[in-house]
Amino acid sequence: MSQAQKFGFDTVFDSVGTITATAMRAKRLFPIEEVEQIRMAAYAEGERAALASVAAQQAGALAQIAEACRQALPRLAEVAHDHRTGSAALALACGRAIADAALDRFPEAAAKAALDSLAREIEAQPRLTVSTDPAIAEILQTTLEATARNLGFEGAIIVRPDGAYGPHAFTLDFGDGQAAFDPQVSAQRVTQALEAALAAEGLHAEPMIPGSES
Repeated sequence: MSQAQKFGFDTVFDSVGTITATAMRAKRLFPIEEVEQIRMAAYAEGERAALASVAAQQAGALAQIAEACRQALPRLAEVAHDHRTGSAALALACGRAIADAALDRFPEAAAKAALDSLAREIEAQPRLTVSTDPAIAEILQTTLEATARNLGFEGAIIVRPDGAYGPHAFTLDFGDGQAAFDPQVSAQRVTQALEAALAAEGLHAEPMIPGSES
């Protein structure tokens, strides 16, 4: 067994608890090298703690950004689809206005183009009957007769005004077949085809900005 040591009182109190004496504590002196080491170690520890805190904050911020993007992407797809639909509607309106203006300026152009494309089908026919919008009947008679002569068509061309036809509409009847043109019907078909394409595309279209899907 170790030898018992006498207990020493470092602090002495009087009867009322006032300190009357304290033992002198030995002062420890640190050399400058040790102080510098302690300082550097404390600085490194503080730097590690600060970097860890910053990294945690960055990770949290990135998680919040990712969640916000995840929630925003469906809405962004809807906005892009609405933009495409609106742009398509605007393009259709502009195209229709241009087409109407062109038909007003050159009402005979569509019938002339139709007759040119049907030259082989009508060359042996004795007669070509045209039913059309009364407003353009007279000019079609003149234009088609001149076009037929240039094509070598020797049959008769009969233009019949018909109030049932809309503006600039007509039908070419050459016995073995018919060819019809109605700008209103054509516009409706183009609109329906475009609407069907947009509906099929839905919210899964190619990105509006190349590379933005990433």
